[in-house]
Amino acid sequence: MGIEIQTEINNHGEESPVILGLQPAALVDHVARVDWSLLSQIAGEAGGSFPVEADELKFILREVNAHIISSPENASPLKTIAGGSVANTIRGLAAGFGIRCGIIGACGDDDEGNLFIDNMNSYKVDLSRLRLKTGHTAQCVCLVDELGNRTMRPCLSSAVKVQANDLTTSDFRGSKWLVMRYGIFNLEVIQAAIKIAKQVGVCISLDLASFEMVRKFKPQLLQLLESGSIDLCFANEDEAMELLSDEENADPESALKFLAKYCRWTVVTLGAKGCIAMHGKEVRLVCFEISIKHKRFLDADCYSL
Repeated sequence: MGIEIQTEINNHGEESPVILGLQPAALVDHVARVDWSLLSQIAGEAGGSFPVEADELKFILREVNAHIISSPENASPLKTIAGGSVANTIRGLAAGFGIRCGIIGACGDDDEGNLFIDNMNSYKVDLSRLRLKTGHTAQCVCLVDELGNRTMRPCLSSAVKVQANDLTTSDFRGSKWLVMRYGIFNLEVIQAAIKIAKQVGVCISLDLASFEMVRKFKPQLLQLLESGSIDLCFANEDEAMELLSDEENADPESALKFLAKYCRWTVVTLGAKGCIAMHGKEVRLVCFEISIKHKRFLDADCYSL
């Protein structure tokens, strides 16, 4: 049982975060831009995300560093930052939109844990629900190809994480939304968090993590969706198609409508094309315009389908 990080780390007073993120294990990302010659050496499908053991993580990092040295014109230096899908979402909402956000989870008493705390703290994310435990902080290798596709290999097996019995109603009370990422290894704490959050009127947002996670653990995901506890669900195009892999002529809109049977709001992202979203019977296409030169991000509601 770890020692909870006290509010002195990031004191936001009595005001609860509007949006909470549940990331059971705090995580740091090792990010590098690489080419397909390296991706072909990494076990698993390119573009996906699936857990690896510590030895495999070390192997991948060695290969990445060797690749960077041998191909400096095609690679970028390895960058280590606070990461995890939920943490990235929470940090983006806090920094980009000024929304009061907090995170629920645990980090280890190591250098990676300190890096995670310092980074999230710098963006004014409320860390009063983050537990500090003796042990290792989770790590993930994130390899980005020339098209911007990410191949991720997280190492979570030896990392400290928040457990289902660590959660209390005080973690959730006063907040409006709880953001979560589907993961079979965190299913117990996800289910516990949903139960407690619903008791205090918090809405639940879930993203489907990766097509590999959907493919390998679809029955458990369907059971979670069928519980009716998920208010908002996000899936990218690959995850959406994997969800309907047993059906003929499946497409993103079919997946959107399938998810809408269980969730009040559903979103399927379409890469550079934007996304489609559904609430009730209304389906809308949202287009994105990204300007790298000016580093700005615009979106426009194009039309209703």
